[in-house]
Amino acid sequence: MRKQGNHIDLLTLIAVLTLMVLSLGVVYSASSTWAMEKFGTSGRLLESHATKVLLGFMALFIVMQIDYKLYRRISKPVLLLTVLVLMVTLILGGEVNGATRWLRLGGFGLQPSEFAKYALLFHLCVLISEKKDRIRDFTAGFLPMMIWIVVVTALVMLQPNFSNGAMIFAISLVMVYVGRARPVHLAATFAALLPLLLAYMLSAEYRMRRIMNFLHGAGGSGSHSNYQLDQGIIGFGNGGIFGLGPGGSRQRDFFLPESYGDFVFSIVGEEYGLIGTFFIVLLFLTILLRGMKIAQHAPDDFGRYLAVGITASITLYGLINAGVTLGILPTTGLPMPFVSYGGSSMLFSSVAIGVLLNISSQTDLHPRMVRTAEGAGPIEPPVVAAAGKVY
Repeated sequence: MRKQGNHIDLLTLIAVLTLMVLSLGVVYSASSTWAMEKFGTSGRLLESHATKVLLGFMALFIVMQIDYKLYRRISKPVLLLTVLVLMVTLILGGEVNGATRWLRLGGFGLQPSEFAKYALLFHLCVLISEKKDRIRDFTAGFLPMMIWIVVVTALVMLQPNFSNGAMIFAISLVMVYVGRARPVHLAATFAALLPLLLAYMLSAEYRMRRIMNFLHGAGGSGSHSNYQLDQGIIGFGNGGIFGLGPGGSRQRDFFLPESYGDFVFSIVGEEYGLIGTFFIVLLFLTILLRGMKIAQHAPDDFGRYLAVGITASITLYGLINAGVTLGILPTTGLPMPFVSYGGSSMLFSSVAIGVLLNISSQTDLHPRMVRTAEGAGPIEPPVVAAAGKVY
């Protein structure tokens, strides 16, 4: 008999590829005026972004072929290497706007915090799946995972990168909770770390200013510091329901800073209107619903937790970015996965989706026909239940 794997989840793949393709037009429109002024050609950043999208395509399709169970064996050494890289970044990393977040090799730049997010997530899923009910034991189960979480979060925040560090910490706690840790342990840990978190926030004036600006609201007291958010909201207002059309953005003409990066969703709203923004949100909701469906049908605990973690990470980053540009949430530096300009986010998010699709190919969601011995017709593959038994 010739055995074949099941099909991948096509809805997830289509949603991600659609976001990638749409990002080409949006990033070009958002960056063309700035690129013309700085480089003398409007397509300079588009060329760079297109290369990153192509690398993302390749990474997704390559990783999609790799059995996700392989990561069980390598998660710990990879996480140890990640911690080392984060330490090196603090010492040798390139400084941008006062933050040492980048490692550069020649012309290639890497943001290690993007990789650290997934390295920690993968190892937590291994620990949760192996410890099972022992996770409810504080010393033997809960504490070792919290040590990993605190170390990685602290190294990211020291760059300083509060937004990514806070998201890594929050997603990690969600995974530990999903893994059936005792709520009292989570509450006690949060209470113990809260003073350190508050001290960290108070250590930089710009962090407190962002929070105060959010509380005052766009256009309120201190609105001068809310300039980027104000301009982003103006972009949404310009777009109305149907938008100004592709390339019609006015805010990109030096009104909205970094319009091709963290505030790219505002350009979507300006050029494609309310309908365009709903479409982008719908694509992320599709990834969310399909990812949870994949997790529900995953063949083992590791695959189940990994699918939940990857899905939560991708969709939360996307929805929080949208909330920030709309003024619903405080301003952060989080990109919109697959849409914002940026190589590290594009690459590692693509790898994560590749892993998710490999998990989906090992569920019974999309069975593939298999051929028996010569002369016999095709038959359906056996259905694998959650407990691992074949029926």
